[in-house]
Amino acid sequence: VQLQASGGGLVQAGGSLRLSCAASGRTFSGFAMGWLRQAPGKEREFVAAITWNSGSTDYKDSVKGRFTISRDNAKNTVYLQMNSLKLEDTAVYYCAADYLFRRVRSGNSDYWGQGTQVTVSS
Repeated sequence: VQLQASGGGLVQAGGSLRLSCAASGRTFSGFAMGWLRQAPGKEREFVAAITWNSGSTDYKDSVKGRFTISRDNAKNTVYLQMNSLKLEDTAVYYCAADYLFRRVRSGNSDYWGQGTQVTVSS
Protein backbone atom coordinates (compact mmCIF):
# COMPACT_ATOMS: atom_id res chain seq x y z
CA VAL A 1 0.00 0.00 0.00
CA GLN A 2 1.20 3.52 -0.79
CA LEU A 3 0.62 6.29 1.74
CA GLN A 4 0.58 10.01 1.01
CA ALA A 5 0.53 12.35 3.99
CA SER A 6 -0.50 15.98 3.76
CA GLY A 7 -1.79 18.87 5.83
CA GLY A 8 1.30 19.93 7.71
CA GLY A 9 2.35 23.51 8.03
CA LEU A 10 3.26 26.38 10.32
CA VAL A 11 0.82 27.23 13.09
CA GLN A 12 0.94 29.29 16.25
CA ALA A 13 0.81 27.63 19.62
CA GLY A 14 -2.79 26.95 20.56
CA GLY A 15 -3.81 26.56 16.95
CA SER A 16 -5.08 23.56 15.02
CA LEU A 17 -4.11 21.48 12.02
CA ARG A 18 -5.61 18.43 10.39
CA LEU A 19 -3.32 15.91 8.80
CA SER A 20 -4.54 13.52 6.14
CA CYS A 21 -3.05 10.31 4.85
CA ALA A 22 -4.42 8.89 1.62
CA ALA A 23 -3.80 5.22 0.91
CA SER A 24 -3.77 3.37 -2.38
CA GLY A 25 -2.74 0.03 -3.74
CA ARG A 26 -4.40 -2.42 -1.39
CA THR A 27 -7.56 -2.81 0.59
CA PHE A 28 -7.28 0.11 2.97
CA SER A 29 -10.03 -1.11 5.24
CA GLY A 30 -7.97 -4.13 6.24
CA PHE A 31 -5.19 -2.09 7.80
CA ALA A 32 -4.70 -0.58 11.18
CA MET A 33 -3.41 2.97 10.70
CA GLY A 34 -1.41 5.35 12.78
CA TRP A 35 0.63 8.49 13.08
CA LEU A 36 4.14 8.76 14.43
CA ARG A 37 6.40 11.77 14.60
CA GLN A 38 10.05 12.62 14.73
CA ALA A 39 11.42 15.85 16.09
CA PRO A 40 14.94 17.07 15.26
CA GLY A 41 17.53 15.11 17.20
CA LYS A 42 14.97 12.74 18.65
CA GLU A 43 13.78 9.27 17.88
CA ARG A 44 10.53 8.66 16.09
CA GLU A 45 7.65 8.25 18.55
CA PHE A 46 4.12 6.98 18.50
CA VAL A 47 1.34 9.55 18.40
CA ALA A 48 -1.95 7.82 17.62
CA ALA A 49 -3.37 4.66 16.08
CA ILE A 50 -6.73 3.33 15.00
CA THR A 51 -7.96 -0.16 14.20
CA TRP A 52 -9.28 -1.13 10.78
CA ASN A 53 -12.91 -0.62 11.78
CA SER A 54 -12.35 2.42 14.05
CA GLY A 55 -13.30 0.21 16.97
CA SER A 56 -10.27 1.16 19.01
CA THR A 57 -7.87 4.06 19.18
CA ASP A 58 -4.76 4.73 21.19
CA TYR A 59 -2.81 7.91 21.87
CA LYS A 60 0.45 9.09 23.28
CA ASP A 61 -0.29 10.42 26.74
CA SER A 62 0.84 13.95 25.94
CA VAL A 63 -1.63 14.32 23.06
CA LYS A 64 -4.69 12.80 24.71
CA GLY A 65 -7.55 15.26 24.73
CA ARG A 66 -5.89 17.40 22.05
CA PHE A 67 -5.47 15.04 19.08
CA THR A 68 -8.09 12.84 17.46
CA ILE A 69 -7.40 10.10 14.95
CA SER A 70 -10.17 9.00 12.60
CA ARG A 71 -10.56 7.25 9.28
CA ASP A 72 -12.89 7.10 6.33
CA ASN A 73 -12.58 3.72 4.67
CA ALA A 74 -14.73 4.84 1.76
CA LYS A 75 -12.14 7.52 1.00
CA ASN A 76 -9.10 5.40 1.91
CA THR A 77 -7.98 8.16 4.22
CA VAL A 78 -6.93 8.50 7.83
CA TYR A 79 -6.91 11.83 9.63
CA LEU A 80 -5.23 13.37 12.63
CA GLN A 81 -7.01 16.40 14.02
CA MET A 82 -4.57 18.32 16.18
CA ASN A 83 -5.92 21.02 18.49
CA SER A 84 -4.27 23.17 21.15
CA LEU A 85 -0.92 22.63 19.52
CA LYS A 86 2.19 23.14 21.61
CA LEU A 87 5.77 23.95 20.71
CA GLU A 88 6.75 20.40 21.58
CA ASP A 89 4.42 19.05 18.89
CA THR A 90 6.83 20.34 16.25
CA ALA A 91 8.02 17.36 14.22
CA VAL A 92 7.74 15.51 10.96
CA TYR A 93 4.59 13.44 11.14
CA TYR A 94 4.45 10.08 9.40
CA CYS A 95 1.44 7.93 8.70
CA ALA A 96 1.83 4.19 8.94
CA ALA A 97 -0.18 1.12 8.07
CA ASP A 98 -0.05 -2.51 9.06
CA TYR A 99 -2.40 -5.44 9.38
CA LEU A 100 -1.53 -5.60 13.08
CA PHE A 101 -2.52 -2.78 15.40
CA ARG A 102 0.35 -3.56 17.76
CA ARG A 103 2.89 -3.09 14.98
CA VAL A 104 1.50 0.34 14.20
CA ARG A 105 1.56 1.16 17.88
CA SER A 106 5.18 0.02 18.27
CA GLY A 107 6.45 1.80 15.17
CA ASN A 108 7.13 -1.41 13.27
CA SER A 109 4.60 -0.97 10.51
CA ASP A 110 5.25 -2.43 7.09
CA TYR A 111 4.06 0.66 5.25
CA TRP A 112 5.00 4.30 5.72
CA GLY A 113 4.14 7.63 4.16
CA GLN A 114 6.73 10.25 3.31
CA GLY A 115 6.09 12.55 6.26
CA THR A 116 4.65 16.02 6.59
CA GLN A 117 6.25 18.82 8.59
CA VAL A 118 4.34 20.40 11.46
CA THR A 119 5.92 23.48 13.00
CA VAL A 120 4.38 25.18 16.01
CA SER A 121 5.60 28.69 16.74
CA SER A 122 5.25 30.82 19.85
